[in-house]
Amino acid sequence: MYIGIFSALMIVIAFGIMMTRFGFNFGNVDKGFASIPDGVYYMDYNVGNLPLTEKNILVKKGFDIFRNTPLHIGPKQKDSTQIYAGNNLACASCHLDGGTKPYAAPLIGVVKRFPQFRGRENKIGTIQERINGCMERSMNGKKLPENSDAMEAMVAYMDWLGRAAPSNGKIEGQGFLKVDLPERAVDLAHGENVYEKHCVICHGADGQGQRLPQNDLYLYPPLWGNDSYNNGAGMTRVITAAQFIKGNMPFGVTFDNPTLTDEEAYDVAGYINQKLRPTKSNREKDFPDLVKKPVSTPYGPYADPFSPEQHQLGPFQPIMDYYQKEHQLRKTK
Repeated sequence: MYIGIFSALMIVIAFGIMMTRFGFNFGNVDKGFASIPDGVYYMDYNVGNLPLTEKNILVKKGFDIFRNTPLHIGPKQKDSTQIYAGNNLACASCHLDGGTKPYAAPLIGVVKRFPQFRGRENKIGTIQERINGCMERSMNGKKLPENSDAMEAMVAYMDWLGRAAPSNGKIEGQGFLKVDLPERAVDLAHGENVYEKHCVICHGADGQGQRLPQNDLYLYPPLWGNDSYNNGAGMTRVITAAQFIKGNMPFGVTFDNPTLTDEEAYDVAGYINQKLRPTKSNREKDFPDLVKKPVSTPYGPYADPFSPEQHQLGPFQPIMDYYQKEHQLRKTK
């Protein structure tokens, strides 16, 4: 009997060591949360398992809007008064795996990080304002009323994703994967070759993606053209696009096992963002403090002597050096 008890105890201890080694937190197992040894967060986003409480019904609705955006608040919405997204992209087109994939701008903990200062508006903003930034730019549409059912459902889903995140909402894997930028301009010819080799299979030679036959939603989204993000979206910045591409493309790769090199991601990002897409009105009002404007923002005005072409295609290091000096000057005043 003692041998049996001893064996069982050793199994429990070994299991505990294994769980600790692989980053599982016993207090969060029932919440569907786990992290791997380097601290990157993963979260179960299977809303189908949630019991039907009033709160969870809202969470499930938020997930459905997130996944099938055009059907709820986009062009495929039959009630024209409820159309806010101007294209047929979904939130899930960029925020992969239900908004949980590391370095694909995951939404885990994002609600806890707001209110937050945003340089584009040069003020402290709410999570609702941040969502509307995506609505006006990535979705090429207009603002959702902050008290609308759709907005409340989307925030509820995001809040649910962050149920096990730290109180400040900051996690490993948030944002995008960093890229070592080549100290040169984008090579558009090389970017086109990378696109043809790695991207055409999903997004098509014409960049218009692939649709699902059963509902006409996108399986793979368009990367340019009338149904893509507009030219005021963050993804039009070569650096931002390169970071997203490096950690997530071709579809299925992960941040810890990327397919593309930094140079390939850089060049194909530049190639994609030279294509025509919808125009965002009033872009000149973005970043009232121009010193806070990201260096690869492809539209002016700028607070520096560099050309719009260099802001679009690089090289970016001279612009970064210029603004680093500007920030230092501000600190000394």
